[in-house]
Amino acid sequence: MPIAPAWQSENRAPRILIVDDDFEVAEPVKYALEGLGYTVTHVPDGNQGVSSIDIVRPDLMVLDMMMPGRSGFLVLEHLRRTKNAYVRVIMVTGNDGERHQAYARMLGADDYIHKPFAMERLTETVKRLLSEPFADGDVAGESSGDVAIGMEGIENEGGQNESR
Repeated sequence: MPIAPAWQSENRAPRILIVDDDFEVAEPVKYALEGLGYTVTHVPDGNQGVSSIDIVRPDLMVLDMMMPGRSGFLVLEHLRRTKNAYVRVIMVTGNDGERHQAYARMLGADDYIHKPFAMERLTETVKRLLSEPFADGDVAGESSGDVAIGMEGIENEGGQNESR
């Protein structure tokens, strides 16, 4: 039986967490989503993103892939490893690599949008994902360890980008 998103069952506005170090992208996104009635929090890096998950308790995250400190991959891995399967994730990136997109989906990203993007593309994706129920027992992206380790050319253990 499908599971309704938490915001619907709790009769409240959906909470969205934007994790992006590019203020020129994040601020217009925040403004647009707040205009649609969502409760939106923006943090500028992956470390703050991880620490904000338990505080904000988002229904959806807009997550930049490449950030200083901790990448979007590592934030997403943390989210799924802590059993937050009922959080929708949109990965946004300026990187066109198919390998990165496949890796994001493997970790449990629900959608993947290339920068620059039309705001309408993002808002329509947010609306769609927030309205979709979760499958019973949905554990999107659940992994059994630190899958980022050893992904050549993507990241090393410390979350730093490597090219081998």
